[in-house]
Amino acid sequence: MPHHPFAEREEPPPPPLRVLVADDNPVIRAGLTAVLGAQDDLTVVAEAEDGRAAWEAALRVRPDVVLLDVRMPGVDGMSALPHLVRLAPVMMLTYSDETEIVQEAVRLGAAGYLVHGEFTTAQLAQAVRDVGGGRPHFTPTATNALLAYIRGPATAHAKSELPALPTHFLLKGLSRLQSPVGQSSKSRFQLSSREAEIMDLIASGMTNQQIAAVCFISEKTVKNHINRIFAKLHTTTRARATAKWLGVAGE
Repeated sequence: MPHHPFAEREEPPPPPLRVLVADDNPVIRAGLTAVLGAQDDLTVVAEAEDGRAAWEAALRVRPDVVLLDVRMPGVDGMSALPHLVRLAPVMMLTYSDETEIVQEAVRLGAAGYLVHGEFTTAQLAQAVRDVGGGRPHFTPTATNALLAYIRGPATAHAKSELPALPTHFLLKGLSRLQSPVGQSSKSRFQLSSREAEIMDLIASGMTNQQIAAVCFISEKTVKNHINRIFAKLHTTTRARATAKWLGVAGE
């Protein structure tokens, strides 16, 4: 049958969002690159160890989104922020959860603010998509800081008195590192969401150090999670735990 010239053509998928990661910790940079690179629609096109390097890289590669740490040696993130926002949307990704810093970052043009420990790898990927699509994204501590600002001086310095936002405030979604098999295993072995996430990372071959960087927790916390995971899976080795998790272990 001859091809009709006006037949509908399937639209190709949009190109991946191009991300620049700026953090002075090389392990965190590597972890972020691995997590975001695992997503079909995201790609890390450059890394930078401080604000100056981030500015130079942004000029060179013109990213769609910049992930920027607050505290870095040399030129820090806050100093680089007003320059970077002229080139691309910027999302702060940092351990700094002080109310004043969050408010100043937003005033300087940040499109999002994520505090380490308040999001999963899936939520991180979704936050990058949101900011790249022009939608702001903040984790609960950062949101509370903005609420304190909106409520006025009486509450601006009362961060500790602000109630934590409910967990449903966070965007939900499954990490692409998590397979459907992993989801059924999570129920079968009664792993918590964090334990299931860590078990997925173990199954992907990551070391404790890499898992700590990706999840923004200490290696000691990773070891504690792994001990609980092994107890629930009735095993003492990563290989056996992986086999059971993926459903390929003999009973």
